[in-house]
Amino acid sequence: MPRTQNQKILNRLARIEGHVQAIQRTIEADRSCPEVLMQIVAERAALKKVALILLEDFAEQRLADVMPSDNFKSERSDLFKALNLLS
Repeated sequence: MPRTQNQKILNRLARIEGHVQAIQRTIEADRSCPEVLMQIVAERAALKKVALILLEDFAEQRLADVMPSDNFKSERSDLFKALNLLS
């Protein structure tokens, strides 16, 4: 995985870690269930985005290894559109 991609993922994970700590503080402050759940849903979405970035990078590397360069951009675009439908 390219270094810049790694850094992007690490930055996202650091933000996620901060949000998890905020969830802990919210629970310690005995906040309402809907408030805590809303934060948890946001965290799940953030982790899902990290997984999608990893999967896209993996798929792009695999496509580049097995596909002629003239089809690569079109196939890559189609694959990423399909992956984004999952999110």
